[in-house]
Amino acid sequence: MSGRTTRPRTEPVADPGADALSLDSQLCFAVYATAHAFGRAYRALLAGHDLTYPQYLVLLVLWEEEGLTVKEIGQRLFLDSGTLTPLLKRLEAAGHVRRARDRTDERQVSIFLTEKSRALKGRMQCVPDEVGGLTGLDLDGRRALLDILMNLRGALHAGLGEADDRPVAGGPETTARRGS
Repeated sequence: MSGRTTRPRTEPVADPGADALSLDSQLCFAVYATAHAFGRAYRALLAGHDLTYPQYLVLLVLWEEEGLTVKEIGQRLFLDSGTLTPLLKRLEAAGHVRRARDRTDERQVSIFLTEKSRALKGRMQCVPDEVGGLTGLDLDGRRALLDILMNLRGALHAGLGEADDRPVAGGPETTARRGS
């Protein structure tokens, strides 16, 4: 032990005189660390299905709309093709997706679910509620947080002069039903 006392991580920074460059004062770090915590939670739930969190995200997109191109999936997930292509190849090797080249434009690859991944969807229905329950927030709290985070993402994209034109399947009704 170093003898130093540190503020517990759960204690919010409420002091307006707090050092603006302290780690615990950084919104970006809170979001980053929370994303890692979500990753650990999902890793535990997805391990039994032999899926990684990024693979699960791809399946979520395809369960909403099948036959999307690699580019369209990348836009939905904010991933470039260099990251997405190996992930899709691993999903294909595991029997979850089928990749098919467009007949009119061979450069375009569309992704389709297999029966294995369609059957998996039913078994995965409980995952969002299980992880959502780990947050300590009730359903209304999770919905409110989701809205805040989506607005934050949009504002950051706008502030950077980027379009946050990622299509959201189902529009606002879909986000209102999400549990985590």
